[in-house]
Amino acid sequence: MILSASVECIIYDVQSLKEKRSVLKKIIARIQNRYNIAIAEVDHQNVWQRTKLVLVTVGSSRTVAEQELQKGLALIDSFPEIERTETVFEWF
Repeated sequence: MILSASVECIIYDVQSLKEKRSVLKKIIARIQNRYNIAIAEVDHQNVWQRTKLVLVTVGSSRTVAEQELQKGLALIDSFPEIERTETVFEWF
């Protein structure tokens, strides 16, 4: 099963694209290193305080894929400087 999640986020207390990229780089690196998840910023690249990330994982069953993706979303939620505002799941 392939599961993807589109995640809209607000990034607080950044005053430049450089600061935004720093926050996103840290989050993306941790997710890629810890979990079987591909992640990329797909929208709002030139906006300081907004981003849209897409996370994708593949699992042997729906439950396995969902558990892995939930771990990645929990990691995003653990960062105080970013807030998830909307999350949309899609199965393939």
